[in-house]
Order: sequence, then C-alpha cells, then structure tokens
Amino acid sequence: MSKPGGARRRPPPQRTCVGCRAVLAKRELVRIVRTPEGLRIDPTGKAEGRGAYLHEQRSCWERALAGPLAQALRTELTEADHALLAAWMDRLPPLAGSGPQLTDGATQPRRAATRKAEGHSR
Repeated sequence: MSKPGGARRRPPPQRTCVGCRAVLAKRELVRIVRTPEGLRIDPTGKAEGRGAYLHEQRSCWERALAGPLAQALRTELTEADHALLAAWMDRLPPLAGSGPQLTDGATQPRRAATRKAEGHSR
C-alpha cells in the first residue's frame, strides 16, 4: 500500500562501469553497444543490442579495452572496434570522471556506501 499524498518517485537506474566496477547512475556513464554491424557509442542509451558502460575517464577505458569490455559485450573486439574506441578514448581527459579516487587511480565502488546512506541493510 502506498503512502497518501502523492506518487512514489523511482530511483534512477544504476549501471556498473566495466573499467573500474563503480556503480553509478546510468546517465553518468557512456554506453557502448554491440550491434550486428559492429560496436558503436550510444549517447542515447537506448540503441538495440548488448551494452556495456564506462566512465568518461581514460583510465577506465584503458582497463576496459584490456579485456573486460569484450567479456561484457560477449564478443571479440576487431581492429575496427579498437580503432573506434581508441579514437573516442583519445578525446577524454586523463582524470575526468566522478567518484572518490584511490591511490592507484581507480575509482572506489559506491554500492555499499550508497546502501548504508539510504538505510538499506543487507
């Protein structure tokens, strides 16, 4: 039964960056989608196909291209895919992005902290 006084607001969808494993709002990440024609960057987040998400941070893209991105998309990355992703990565600033930085440059996952702050127990 809902509380009187209005509609319940839904929380924003959460996604995990395949580079650093941080959990953030979907709109804060870049979606890469596997289509029958190959990989493409999906700025709308709505294109059909299997997707994976990354921060707009060069370190996350470098880690993801080393293997986790291909695994998340369940495909082998071709030379054309690597060229597309490398061109996009080259436009990113080296330390852009959100989240607390660890000493090794990785972004700390926020899932546990967010659950505690929201009063969830697990």
